[in-house]
Amino acid sequence: MSSMPVVIFDNGSGYSKLGFAGNTDPNYIIPTAISSRESLGVPVSRLQCEDLDFFIGEDAYQNQKTHNLSFPIKEGQINNWDDMERFWERTIYSLMSVEPQEHVFMLTEPPMNPPENREQMAEIMFETFDVKGLYIGVQAVLALFGSNLYKEKQNLTGTVIDSGDGVTHIIPVAHGYVISSCIKHIPIAGKDITKYIAKALKDRREPIATEDLMDAARVIKEKNCYVCKDMDKELLRFNDKAEWKNYEGIGRTTGAQINAKVGPEMFLGPEVFFSPGKFTRDWDKPLDECLDSTIQGCPIDLRRDLYSNVVLSGGTTLFKNFHHRLQRSMQQRVNDRLARYAASSGNTPKPIECKINAYKTQRYAVWYGASMFAASPEFSRVVHTREEYLEHGPSIARRNVVFGSGV
Repeated sequence: MSSMPVVIFDNGSGYSKLGFAGNTDPNYIIPTAISSRESLGVPVSRLQCEDLDFFIGEDAYQNQKTHNLSFPIKEGQINNWDDMERFWERTIYSLMSVEPQEHVFMLTEPPMNPPENREQMAEIMFETFDVKGLYIGVQAVLALFGSNLYKEKQNLTGTVIDSGDGVTHIIPVAHGYVISSCIKHIPIAGKDITKYIAKALKDRREPIATEDLMDAARVIKEKNCYVCKDMDKELLRFNDKAEWKNYEGIGRTTGAQINAKVGPEMFLGPEVFFSPGKFTRDWDKPLDECLDSTIQGCPIDLRRDLYSNVVLSGGTTLFKNFHHRLQRSMQQRVNDRLARYAASSGNTPKPIECKINAYKTQRYAVWYGASMFAASPEFSRVVHTREEYLEHGPSIARRNVVFGSGV
């Protein structure tokens, strides 16, 4: 095992978190975006493209007038491997400034990631970058591992709600193993809230250029949005324009000064998780119902532990009062079911405690869990080395060893 620190890459649909194992925060947090003239039909050599003709992160946005902006990850899955390889190349050599052959790398993957994708990740890391070793960790399990560091009792059984910019998953985990048959995919995530806010601003004809609208909406989402206790009461309160906020900023694309009003979209955006039927025809199940049905689908002997250890992960779970609202609605749903059972059976069931865990590393829960695990003695047991890759090929990545059985 290398004495050099493990390099952690947690690449998401919206942002990539990059850094070294053992740190509590990523060294870099950049948009998972790339812009290239090549995709505009401009022929460039591979060498030119590596050195000059593409940009990543914030630079990709700033150069989108002359380069085509694209996103190599959509809904948590890599959908453009060439762009992803370029993105990794720039982050390794220009941002992290490391020689990959001297470091072990840890990448993260969404639940139900096809084994073919894992093989492709391994092939790029070992063949293109010649990394010293590689481990690909399941995001939900890493988030659960990271949350353990805030508890007296270590536990790798729980339910993870992982919601970022592109996708939301509810993932039950038992003793470090994902219960794959019970994973729920929810087609609502941060980008949908951003789009809702952008539409509200546009419909109200707020003075924001079309090119700047989505980014302004994203900033408003991150700075001003919150979850309310009662949507109807909050709407009545916002009839008073004194409750509205001012948004001032600089357009990311045009550079123009922005001064706009922000109203009910501050709480109506996040409300889509709790009252989705009022906002979209594509999905009508509230988050607490999805969480409850996920746990109810798991083996009965695990359910109490899954209810009592719900871990929030990702930026879209950070809205003020999000975990309080979910805790309240979830506990009420479970209590109502127990009451119905008691009424029909004449027996009094043992109460079930629902516990929604929010903590300070929640925004980067996956990266934090990865960082802490990669710095632990157990990590060397699960890493695939360069020697193993040369002997067995990319198929070694299919054997995704689960860590934490002894935690």
